[in-house]
Amino acid sequence: LESKSTIGVEFATRSIKVDDKVVKAQIWDTAGQERYRAITSAYYRGAVGALLVYDVTRHVTFENVARWLKELRDHTDAHIVVMLVGNKADLRHLRAVSTEDATSFAEGENTFFMETSALESLNVESAFTEVLTQIYRVVSKKALEIGDDPAALPKGQTIDVGSRDDVSAVKKSGCCSA
Repeated sequence: LESKSTIGVEFATRSIKVDDKVVKAQIWDTAGQERYRAITSAYYRGAVGALLVYDVTRHVTFENVARWLKELRDHTDAHIVVMLVGNKADLRHLRAVSTEDATSFAEGENTFFMETSALESLNVESAFTEVLTQIYRVVSKKALEIGDDPAALPKGQTIDVGSRDDVSAVKKSGCCSA
């Protein structure tokens, strides 16, 4: 994992193999810090997937997930792949958010869910791999739906630029002359 630190946001690139294709992802870690909230919405544009991570030992971080999810959905495509991730699953004796509550929330919001332990390297790799796999499938499905059908392409305004005769007339008369 190659990582570069920026102002309030960690940037990394990651490549994985999905269905015999190499998928390269740009990962932007905003760390959910309120002081960087103003700049994080800029990073949502163009995002196709997100991991919303909360600390299973701090209920307030789980409570904030709903707001972060709303903000994410307000600034991204409707088909964004989202995974709710409960981190610090190794601290069972300090747990403040039950797996059942998180699972219920994830199901209600139509997101994926997984618990991890960064300390024990439990499911961290799996969380990234699952999100990237789902993103690949969504993007591949969109590409198949569009295919070679020009009618499936986004509609735009048609602009008639005129015939070749019009272009020659401009060349003969010159441009920008007094």
